[in-house]
Amino acid sequence: MHTMKDVARLSGVSVTTVSAVLNSRQWVRPVVAQRVKKAMEALNYRPDYVARSLRTKQTNTIGMVITDIASSFYTEMVRGVQDTARKARYSLILCNTDDESEEEERHLITLYSQRVDGIILATTYQHEAQLPRSRRPCPIVLVDRVLPGFKGDMVVINNVAAAYKATQHLIELGHTRIGIIAGNPHVATARDREEGFRKAMQDAHLEVPRQFAKCGGFRMEGGYHSALELLEMPGRPTALISCNYLMTVGLMRAINETGIPCPQELSIVGFDDFDTGLDGFSLASLFNPKLTTIRQPAYEIGRRAFEMLLQRMTRPEKAADSGAGETLILDAGLIIRNSTAPPPKE
Repeated sequence: MHTMKDVARLSGVSVTTVSAVLNSRQWVRPVVAQRVKKAMEALNYRPDYVARSLRTKQTNTIGMVITDIASSFYTEMVRGVQDTARKARYSLILCNTDDESEEEERHLITLYSQRVDGIILATTYQHEAQLPRSRRPCPIVLVDRVLPGFKGDMVVINNVAAAYKATQHLIELGHTRIGIIAGNPHVATARDREEGFRKAMQDAHLEVPRQFAKCGGFRMEGGYHSALELLEMPGRPTALISCNYLMTVGLMRAINETGIPCPQELSIVGFDDFDTGLDGFSLASLFNPKLTTIRQPAYEIGRRAFEMLLQRMTRPEKAADSGAGETLILDAGLIIRNSTAPPPKE
């Protein structure tokens, strides 16, 4: 097994220069760096990152813990993190919790044991005190979900304003019977979206019958069963808001099965809208009819979260545990397509 000294000997430079090339130091001349890289290839040299991490106390890896890997929202967010982390020469370890707090705890403990330099977390916990702690400083940036009591960094959207905007759109079309398929009530994101919905209804002096508010738990099957209950009741809503993409997929299945025409008899606004890479088409635009949605800047959330984490990792004196946390709130936009229209005439 070849060592850094072997690389230095073959390329005719010092061990310090080889180390500088490995760490992308700018002071190494390009021609020298290229000679060192060719020597490493010739010797099939692979750096010992374990030894390096023990020496530098850095692993150049971060952990990211999300609640549902099947969600396009999180998929796009992970892309934002990974693309930005790669440019900074960090590797990403991705963990999925399925919205289970026990899984989250297990993943966090594992990431701490692997000595990651920082963590980006979409948490399932209800309060900051539930977070397991590392014995060494490890900055955490929360994404998507606010955690009461957490004094660190967070990147979120204004969910109250987003849901208000979606509801206001339906009200302006003339709808008065508007229902909602909300997410997990234990999650701040779900509570905020329902709050925005109810605030818009209240401001328009419209009532929300108890049976018009369903909990789909941010799951496809939850959206499906909630939608069936709403669509099969007497005096059903003329419009629905679905609070995430997976529940909207379940809702669309229920609409297809019941045969209720959308938007002629039922208008729909969903959350989440993602580009597929197919000439600018989005997932929501591939439905029939094309869905009116709240577009969350998922990629931007991931990008900004890593940039915030990188600052904490490279400037430990400003670690989140010091209480110097920052909350970045991004706006979400309403994309109006074909799934919303004025209500049917009575």
